[in-house]
Amino acid sequence: MTTKLIGLARLQRKLDRLPKTAKATIRAAMESSAEQIVSMMKSLVPVDDGELRNSIGWTWGRAPKGAGIVSAVKASLGGDMTITIYAGNADAYYARWVEFGTQKMAAQPFFFVSWRANRKSVKRAIRVATNVAAKQVANG
Repeated sequence: MTTKLIGLARLQRKLDRLPKTAKATIRAAMESSAEQIVSMMKSLVPVDDGELRNSIGWTWGRAPKGAGIVSAVKASLGGDMTITIYAGNADAYYARWVEFGTQKMAAQPFFFVSWRANRKSVKRAIRVATNVAAKQVANG
């Protein structure tokens, strides 16, 4: 499935004009949403020694080296407005095995289940923050 965005260049020009305060409003909503998702992931992940739970997190931009499962809101617009949520690292290399299972181990999903459960509320929070930021820009 592919999606074609019409007016991408025009939207990018508008995003470039957003004042820093408007971007800060949107970024705060994105951070809050990422924290909400990560919190749910950490509550759902099975805990043996805590390595996998401790490896779950989010960051602006790319995931840290060695992150196993990665989900990103990849924005071709507003390059600094990309959040990556990840699980796994050098010590918790088995994150994918827990999420999807293996031949000998049943799946114990925690990653994509959390994203799907929070997707609507996250989109709504970011949309509201974007509208607030747009009104700030329009009002000067």
